[in-house]
Amino acid sequence: MELIARCERYEGWWLVDVPAVRGLHTQVRRLDQVPAMVRDAASLLLDQPESDFEVTVVPTLPAAEQRRIDEALAARARLEQAERDAAVASRAIVADLRAQGFTVRDVASLIGVTPARVSQLAAA
Repeated sequence: MELIARCERYEGWWLVDVPAVRGLHTQVRRLDQVPAMVRDAASLLLDQPESDFEVTVVPTLPAAEQRRIDEALAARARLEQAERDAAVASRAIVADLRAQGFTVRDVASLIGVTPARVSQLAAA
């Protein structure tokens, strides 16, 4: 059974409400504690094993903070995509330069990596 745990910060605690289970309200210090606490409470209230519950944590934050978090996550996603693009481009140029007879050390100097990294890129 999937349970949505809505969490709101209050005086150093996260207040947790699970609307799907009547009476399931609890509090935790950290968000990473929510799934275990909710599974335990749901198990007691519904007389089912904890393993029957899948918990989704939904924290509620002020709009300005949520926007900043969303921006940071989007920036991280862009960075990860840029890293993947750079790896693809690096593997391609290493393959091309090595095929033209450039030495590993020359390729390393040209693309600004170590010779060991050139060998890794060539092997990938």
